[in-house]
Amino acid sequence: MSRRDPAEKKMLSYTRDRRNDYGENDKSSRKNIRRNKRTPNRSDRHRERQVLAAATGPVVAVEVAERAELRLLAKKSMWMTKRWRKWRDAPLAETVEYKLRRRARTGMVDPAVVEARIERIHRRLP
Repeated sequence: MSRRDPAEKKMLSYTRDRRNDYGENDKSSRKNIRRNKRTPNRSDRHRERQVLAAATGPVVAVEVAERAELRLLAKKSMWMTKRWRKWRDAPLAETVEYKLRRRARTGMVDPAVVEARIERIHRRLP
């Protein structure tokens, strides 16, 4: 394995490194991802239990059981489209460019300096 020069390391860092741009604390994702995957499953179990409770008891008619089964299958297919999905993090170059532009927009930094920095970032990208 050959050694990399600092410019190549910087270019790889801008393209490969990712930053959370979702707007929440990046450490909270450890809990929130699990919670967001857990909640729909819990609501599915709750809904199935309610539907099946209506079909329990003495077997009077097969139609009641069939109707409950149809309700379970119909609502399950509808719920599958409402699942929570993870959102990937943004590349470091995009995040840095956004922060620089925001600083120029709010008057924290001279816009000419910001454009020079952004141009330097784009030169380092492949």
